[in-house]
Amino acid sequence: MTKTDLVVLAVDDDMINLKLLKSMLKKSGHVKEVIEAKNGSDAIGELKARNDIDLILLDIIMPIMGGIEMLKVVRADDNLRQLPIIVLTTDETKKSEALEFGANGFLMKPIRNEELLTKIATVIV
Repeated sequence: MTKTDLVVLAVDDDMINLKLLKSMLKKSGHVKEVIEAKNGSDAIGELKARNDIDLILLDIIMPIMGGIEMLKVVRADDNLRQLPIIVLTTDETKKSEALEFGANGFLMKPIRNEELLTKIATVIV
């Protein structure tokens, strides 16, 4: 990865997935902080409250505000649209839709550590 001390926003309604992502990211040595959000609405709140987030890891299927809806909101906001977003999901049929609405990458769950770190390295400059 080219950038160290990343601040990552992990968005998933499954707490086990969030804890697993946090563990993988912290062990990488490149991540300073992992912010957790359980849906797109909470994640948008975090994005508006902070200006130090470097990357979003985004689940697609969530209550309240799903990943596709959040992608649309982020990409429509001049202050947020440049943030890299990697979509993480179990539904491969959502890949083209996620990419169409501005995702920078796509990974199928369950996420493998090496695969995650490689994908992050491709979207962080």
